[in-house]
Amino acid sequence: MNTNSMDRYYVLGNPVEHSQSPLIHARFAELTGQNLQYQRLPTPLDGFAATLAQLIKSGARGCNVTVPFKFEAFRAAGTQTDRAQLAQAANTLVLGGAAIHADNTDGVGLVRDIQDNAGVSLAGRDLLLIGAGGAAAGALGPLLAAQPRRLVLANRTRATAEALAARHRAHPSLQDVLQKTELLVHDLQGLNGYFDVIINASASSLAGAGAPVESRVLKPGALAYDMMYGPAAAAFMTWARECGATPRDGLGMLVEQAAEAFALWRQVRPPSAQVLRELLARLP
Repeated sequence: MNTNSMDRYYVLGNPVEHSQSPLIHARFAELTGQNLQYQRLPTPLDGFAATLAQLIKSGARGCNVTVPFKFEAFRAAGTQTDRAQLAQAANTLVLGGAAIHADNTDGVGLVRDIQDNAGVSLAGRDLLLIGAGGAAAGALGPLLAAQPRRLVLANRTRATAEALAARHRAHPSLQDVLQKTELLVHDLQGLNGYFDVIINASASSLAGAGAPVESRVLKPGALAYDMMYGPAAAAFMTWARECGATPRDGLGMLVEQAAEAFALWRQVRPPSAQVLRELLARLP
């Protein structure tokens, strides 16, 4: 096949060498008959803008953006979807000439993995979201839209969490939802109450830590979800299992957010559940 005729897409991040995204998108393309090329692109910490400019110049059609560039990706775009505006962070860019359009597919990918793949309904449940950075910013809106009974946002720096919550409380699209869902902010320390689902969107797994909260916050059989996957999530998964919770890492979220990005780029939705099953079968 002549790769020169292929539309090109990339994943930008630092680090990005571990990313399974090229494998996922290659399988999506195969299953949907799309002609494209998708590659990892390690990006210097001070080089996101220059790297993006080179991609645009080369004619690339789009890119995914991972840590630590999601806020910078949002600011680089001329237009943004509502969910990117709500998060003020972007993980998906559509490139067309000099135009940059930003979206955030993280949150919808997370909710689909929890509800469709893990079979855990979020409606009417008590949720704890740990962290207030780019990952949490992308997740908060879709989690609220799933209409839990209560969502507590906990972060090491409370002011950051307060700002994130305030932006969501003020957004017109969430006014009806927030009539039914209580959105609270709490310090990481001294959390009270039990939660049906806890989601770790903090950087603790990157540091190899098990969990940034005490086990007392877990209801028996609670779902304990880490947005990281693979070795980075291993300590959290072990902690959750030892505490009697049901552990789940973010591999399904990775596949589901990729499917949403793929649909945005190609106007066709790939069979994400099939690709997740295949990925789980081949990974150790």
